Amino acid sequence: MSDIVAFNSVADEAAPQAQTDRVIAGPRGRKPRRALSGRNIMIYGTLVVVALYYLLPLYVMVITSLKGMPEIRLGNIFAPPVEITFEPWVKAWASACTGLNCDGLSRGFWNSVRITVPSTLVSIAIASVNGYALANWRFKGAELFFTILIVGAFIPYQVMIYPIVIVLREMGVYGTLTGLILVHTIFGMPILTLLFRNYFAGLPEELFKAARVDGAGFWTIYFKIMLPMSLPIFVVAMILQVTGIWNDFLFGVVFTRPEYYPMTVQLNNIVNSVQGVKEYNVNMAATILTGAVPLFVYFVSGRLFVRGIAAGAVKG
Repeated sequence: MSDIVAFNSVADEAAPQAQTDRVIAGPRGRKPRRALSGRNIMIYGTLVVVALYYLLPLYVMVITSLKGMPEIRLGNIFAPPVEITFEPWVKAWASACTGLNCDGLSRGFWNSVRITVPSTLVSIAIASVNGYALANWRFKGAELFFTILIVGAFIPYQVMIYPIVIVLREMGVYGTLTGLILVHTIFGMPILTLLFRNYFAGLPEELFKAARVDGAGFWTIYFKIMLPMSLPIFVVAMILQVTGIWNDFLFGVVFTRPEYYPMTVQLNNIVNSVQGVKEYNVNMAATILTGAVPLFVYFVSGRLFVRGIAAGAVKG
């Protein structure tokens, strides 16, 4: 017992000496990086320059849309407005001429909403079921079906315009919003099916097997297990579809009539109008209004977009 007490007393005396030796020797391990190292300055400097490069056109558009035409004629496009006016925005929305009609972008905006919402919902619903079936229910010919679907996604749209026109005409929906919604829904499904298939293939297979053992069927597993775990990929699909459909010009001008033109076609008619004075402030305001919806959707759900695209694009 005395030996143990003696050993403890020696250890207690040696501990302060060991701590003193460590302090004298200094800290060990890698040195912390300096916040203003040359590497960091180069990285952040490059990022700032690139960000300014892409933000400069937006800055010019915004300040030009807030100027009156007399101030714009002075020629300094980078100068902030001396007197801010929202008249160009009001005119771009409500009274700018888009051909024979002079009701601005308002009619095109509601046409775009009526096109985008059903096209996005229907294409995502069908593609999610397709991806779920291809990832978890190995039916005969699944790989061949998936290959044909993906090959179809890479066929140029321009090659298929004339056949689609004939098909829509025979169906009696050419020149209507229904026909354009059908086109956007079909063309959006291949890439969305790929995203959903890869995402569902990356989910734990044990969940699917356990549900099958418990007697769950196709739709029960889809609605009660897969959907609650798939919010990120649904956000990715929504952003891709909303951005692609809202910004589409080619399908809108080919498959619809003037009264059903989407917002992008209306914008083209405003910007390319050659009647009277070229109102650059109205053109800039109309351009910002047209791109506001996709930007809003992305900024609201941007974090989920990054998570979903990382999960759905590299797995499977």
